[in-house]
Amino acid sequence: MRPDRFGPLGYPMDGFGGEDAMGRFGRWGAALALVATLAGCGDGGDTATGSMATGGGANSPSGTAESACSLRNRKNWVSAQMNEWYLFPETLPASLDPSPYATVSDYIDALTATARAQRKDRYFTYITSIREEDAYYNSGADAGFGFRLTTDATQSKLLIAEAFESGAALAAGIDRGTEIRGIGTTASDIRSIQAIVSADPNNGISDALGPDTAGTTRYFTVADPSGAVRTVALTKATYTLQPVSPNYGTQIITDNGQRYGYINLRTFISTADPQLRAAFATFKQQGITQVVVDFRYNGGGAVSIADLFNNLLGGGRQTSEVLSYVTFRPSKSVENETTFFAPQPESIIPSRVAFIGTGGTASASEGVINRALPYLGRNMALIGANTYGKPVGQIARDNAQCDDRLRVIAFAIQNANRQGDYYNGLAGNVPNSCRAGDDLTRRMGDPQEASTRAALDFLQGKSCTPISASATGQSAGAGPRKLVQPLRPSAAQRDVPGLF
Repeated sequence: MRPDRFGPLGYPMDGFGGEDAMGRFGRWGAALALVATLAGCGDGGDTATGSMATGGGANSPSGTAESACSLRNRKNWVSAQMNEWYLFPETLPASLDPSPYATVSDYIDALTATARAQRKDRYFTYITSIREEDAYYNSGADAGFGFRLTTDATQSKLLIAEAFESGAALAAGIDRGTEIRGIGTTASDIRSIQAIVSADPNNGISDALGPDTAGTTRYFTVADPSGAVRTVALTKATYTLQPVSPNYGTQIITDNGQRYGYINLRTFISTADPQLRAAFATFKQQGITQVVVDFRYNGGGAVSIADLFNNLLGGGRQTSEVLSYVTFRPSKSVENETTFFAPQPESIIPSRVAFIGTGGTASASEGVINRALPYLGRNMALIGANTYGKPVGQIARDNAQCDDRLRVIAFAIQNANRQGDYYNGLAGNVPNSCRAGDDLTRRMGDPQEASTRAALDFLQGKSCTPISASATGQSAGAGPRKLVQPLRPSAAQRDVPGLF
């Protein structure tokens, strides 16, 4: 059995995610797949009540879920999991009194402080809700406005990077390139973005957008790409995010007399499987051998979908050829695994591939690029900006009675050449790279959009300015912009950075 995720990465202002549920973690998931019908403990608070679970909680002598889910017992449970599974055990404190920490998350951040200082675990290990994750990762369901936000370095200009097909924003005519100039709870109390950020530069924007619950309404002053300014009321609702956009996610681009495949994957969740197969089946049918893979906002996800993506690009590979190595800490070396190629009926044999990335490209999306290196070499390139830098993955450990899922960094992933040390991003590893911006005035996949244009130019053999490997991908976005994230991202926001 193999781990089914690269896992999400997350850190206070920019975080990314992945996919998992009990049925997919194999033996690395919680061994306590019990119903989670109780009220969740959340991140703080001392108690929760509900059905009793076995095997994973820190049970008290009284045997009640309330006492098992006390804040202290939840911290103790986290400590035990970390000491058993954490990939960097030498960085854990010899002892750390959990008492001073107000939340489980604060305690985890203290436990991982040394690894974070070494850039090995930049808030990649965290606590989340089992039910929240399962709802998103099984189907892409999320409650929100249905847009992805990006801002400039000063947070003075808030822009829509992408609007999702079934969300409230797109239905109201808010799409890529729209500027949000103000946010309020009513039409009469709209505050400018500058005022919001001045009051709280760390979390002001995400707080102004309100809780991620269906029915939350906010009023926006927006400037459309045409220049028209209007006030719009949007209400958060549950919608299904399509991993591959039905509008522009898959295209055959004809440019300079040649045809190229274009595929934009937003997130590695299970529903991506049929969409990716359909896209590559079209490429194969059309005889496409040169492909633009757009991962510019892809924060990661399931290893199984990453494997599928590499295999769809691996039509010429043999089942004896190594795709990747998964390595756990020495005490868990029995879990190490080698994965081999498994070409699919839809697989193509690519001659050249251009991967579009930014600081928002992380985890599984970086893994796909890294694992292609030994086989494509100089016939591939990174386009846009340096990636985030997360060559490690999480497993999930569940304390079901408390609705706690610990995402703990437990394994490293290397390609067939044993390359995997890209904590500063992939720009220093990929032999070809081309610097390009993220042009919000055009849709992704438009041949004249800056990053898409640069990708096509690489495929056509044109020269370009390389991406600086010293520019580490610490912020989720290209150039001076970054994707907006709350202090504690939701499951969906970790996987789809900038999502609200």
